[in-house]
Amino acid sequence: MVRDREYRKKELRLKGLLLFLLYMGVLVYFLFFADWYGHVPGTGSEYSLNLVPFFEIRRFIRARRQLGNVAVFLNLLGNIIGFLPFGFFLPVISRRFHNVFLVTGFGCVVSSCVEYTQYVLRDGCCDVDDVILNTLGAFLGYVMFIALDALRRKIYDE
Repeated sequence: MVRDREYRKKELRLKGLLLFLLYMGVLVYFLFFADWYGHVPGTGSEYSLNLVPFFEIRRFIRARRQLGNVAVFLNLLGNIIGFLPFGFFLPVISRRFHNVFLVTGFGCVVSSCVEYTQYVLRDGCCDVDDVILNTLGAFLGYVMFIALDALRRKIYDE
């Protein structure tokens, strides 16, 4: 019984690692190679730098009628959704990441590195609001992990 449980956990961690690597590949593609992602026509977002927290978030919310729901969705919810798997899969992969502050902080660091890379490469928008939204996504991904892990423990009586 204990051996089966350990085998299931090991198998789950391996599947989590494979899904995390796939997710990271897709994320890197969308952030750096997909021409259409992050470049919303008519917003002047070909390349820009924003270091004022919540400036772009407010701008997108105020201009949602002019920009359209798709642009607002991609910019606001897309940044949150884009980092949900990050916060979800890290604790699946390793018990070291069973800490909300560690996962959220690591999400913030990775997002900051992405934004810094965009700044150095002058690709897309280097935006502190993206870091805020991505960090929120990592946090919510961790919350999803906690909820599903509690459900798993209840089902398997662990």
